[in-house]
Amino acid sequence: MSADEGRYAGLLGERLRRVRQQQGMSLHEVEDRSAGALKASVVGAYERGERAVSISRLQRLASFYRVPVSELLPPEVGATSVFAERGPELVIDLAALERETELEPAVRRYAAAIQARRGDYNGRVLTVRSGDLELLAAVLDAAPEELRDKLTAVGVVR
Repeated sequence: MSADEGRYAGLLGERLRRVRQQQGMSLHEVEDRSAGALKASVVGAYERGERAVSISRLQRLASFYRVPVSELLPPEVGATSVFAERGPELVIDLAALERETELEPAVRRYAAAIQARRGDYNGRVLTVRSGDLELLAAVLDAAPEELRDKLTAVGVVR
């Protein structure tokens, strides 16, 4: 595996792990719920970037997690490389967000819009990508770091 392939496998693995964790499953639960079709050791190797994922296996994982394949693939950043660094992401606790009264209502609406756009209705956490955070910060007339700090301070960031 070349360095770029290894890096891509690592980014793909991060996405696989994030989706599994968003659904509240351990690796062993994936194996159990898939009736052994998805072995914990193999899925773990994919998540660590130690093993390449075939297209058919990627489709099987996407179907199992009930997400589009595109949600599992690392995003292209710019026209030149899918291997470019992604900005920091934020994991929002949706239950805490609903209870929080100090935040602008736009934050809850924006989180709901992200969920709808992704078809992600697990109801527990929402990963907010750096681009989403930048856009919301602009709408609220704040710097992304300010918004990140505020969300962390009020206890909605995991």
